[in-house]
Amino acid sequence: MAKVIAYLRASTDKQDLNHQKLEILEFARRQILHIDEYIEITISSRQTSKQRRIDELMQLLDEHDTLIVTELSRLGRSTSEVIALVNALIERNIRVIAIKQSLDIAHHDMNSKIVITLFSLFAEIERDLISLRTKEALSAKKSQGQQLGKPKGTLQKSKFDMDVPRITELLGYGLSVRKIAKVLGYKSHIALNTYINKRGLLNQNVKTSSVG
Repeated sequence: MAKVIAYLRASTDKQDLNHQKLEILEFARRQILHIDEYIEITISSRQTSKQRRIDELMQLLDEHDTLIVTELSRLGRSTSEVIALVNALIERNIRVIAIKQSLDIAHHDMNSKIVITLFSLFAEIERDLISLRTKEALSAKKSQGQQLGKPKGTLQKSKFDMDVPRITELLGYGLSVRKIAKVLGYKSHIALNTYINKRGLLNQNVKTSSVG
């Protein structure tokens, strides 16, 4: 038998969660719907789908079930994420009701297909706008003389970092970089040589030796 599941999410305010529940109950009363289960969570939309119990929700919903939310924004962190989720639900023949948007989306409904198409367009526009704003912000910073990216000379993390003491020790014994790479099990002595030069490990070893 088909189920009706309500999903409620608030960032931090428990009272907001209660308002959502009352709104859904009132809607269900008017539409003569029985809510079989509530999934309630108080958490930021920035958290993962598992933390927001979206994964759990998707597992609970079966074909011909109905999902009710007060508004679509409760389902995701962005328009594109919400659209992807709604599309996945519709493909599984699950009815989606969003009260505030007055949306009742079903798989075989032509109007629903038009709505989904429009949503997909809005999601694409949102991505384009975000990309445009990012480019404009970077361009503005560049025009103001601000340096973009990491400062020149910033050392990146490397797989060799954990072996620095051993590399330095072997350099002190006078081993070539090629032999050191072989001893430590590295395939490329060229990459190791670049690492040693950038970190100045050879110079450090010379200083240490001279002090000794």
